[in-house]
Amino acid sequence: MANMDPIPVRVFSLNCWGIRYLSKYCSQRYHMIGDMLCKEKHDIVLLQEVWSEKDYLFLKKKLSCTHPYTHYFKSGVIGSGLAIFSKYRIHDTLLYRYSLNGYPYMAHHGDWFGGKAVGMAVLSLGNLTANVYVTHLHAEYNREKDSYLAHRVVQALELQQFIRHTSAGADVVILGGDLNMHPQDLGNRLLRSYTGLRDAYTETPNFDGCEGGVTLIADNPFISKKEIFPFEKGIRIDYILFKGSSRADIRCDSLSTTKGSVADSPFPYSDHEALTAELKLDSCVSAETGNDEAFKTPESSPGNLAELVDIVTEARTEVKVGLHCAERMRYTAARTGVMGLALLFLELLIAAVPWFALGAEQPFPQTSFYLLAALCFAILLTTSLLYIFYTIEIKSLQGAEDQMRLAVGSLHEKLRGFPVTQPQSSSQRSSEGQEPPALDPEE
Repeated sequence: MANMDPIPVRVFSLNCWGIRYLSKYCSQRYHMIGDMLCKEKHDIVLLQEVWSEKDYLFLKKKLSCTHPYTHYFKSGVIGSGLAIFSKYRIHDTLLYRYSLNGYPYMAHHGDWFGGKAVGMAVLSLGNLTANVYVTHLHAEYNREKDSYLAHRVVQALELQQFIRHTSAGADVVILGGDLNMHPQDLGNRLLRSYTGLRDAYTETPNFDGCEGGVTLIADNPFISKKEIFPFEKGIRIDYILFKGSSRADIRCDSLSTTKGSVADSPFPYSDHEALTAELKLDSCVSAETGNDEAFKTPESSPGNLAELVDIVTEARTEVKVGLHCAERMRYTAARTGVMGLALLFLELLIAAVPWFALGAEQPFPQTSFYLLAALCFAILLTTSLLYIFYTIEIKSLQGAEDQMRLAVGSLHEKLRGFPVTQPQSSSQRSSEGQEPPALDPEE
């Protein structure tokens, strides 16, 4: 086995909060971000919420000397907001748009219009191939009554599937972005348990930043206290995650975050804090293994199988709850549409009265008649669109639930195939000649 010199890689991630005409000091902050990136000269820059392509082009021009390779991931009505800037050549890119992304009628949240997605770029870091991912998941808005929990769980499911299925030929995986999930949230556990991605914050021996690694802090002038309630100091929802392989070992030497307002400026870069991870890549080329066993996922480790089964089962339960809510909303839309149709039919009968009763006058004033007709058509159009939307949501949730059911069954089969040390109760049953109970995939 031959060892190469370690390859240092500085990775930067920031949610730019770049909503033109709505985000405060948007133009000034982009100039600040561009100046900072030119000065710091990170190897890989992962940005989210770059909603305007003009702002992306501004950064592309400004960073042309320090980061000559770049890609902007386009999706949805206003774009995915995802962009990557790199000192290393980008050989290939791929975008996957999440099947669920909020509701179009929640326009004040705006997630649906953004087309949330995960973007992938394939880079060459020395003699190693790195798959670099940048993503932005649906926001939480209200932790006590989270209407988007099922959507975010499905997004986490699709994110881990996308990473696992596209990283088979890579030596290193790096993921950065705004996951909109706390470290121990269900979607976060699902993502990390399935992929084996390691959190830079928990892995690094050297951390310089906000207490607890929080990236949405109370001291940020762009943050409302309601956004982080009941967490007084803030919340950690932005991450840099990484993973090596049999050909490359990766570690995080240090991690830092910004701390609110920038020096010599009255405001910070964004409403989120930026992360910078100092990674080290050690190339280990083995003639025996090569890259055939590049990514042994945690599901191949018997010690984590039981925990993974529990996580997937919990996620499946949340998806079922979301499915029930979607079915109820579709029923409400259908019932309202039927009422609108009945009202329109009644109005047509009233309009036909003069035809059947010769010489009779119209019982309603024409203005009221036309306004009522317009209302009926509006109800029918709105409920029809909502019925179609909820049907699409139901299909996506059903598809995710089916995938989780298959995953639980597959994981349980692997669990039964390993001589894993069972808990005390299971050991007692085994000593009595009884098989440990199988988890029914249909539950």
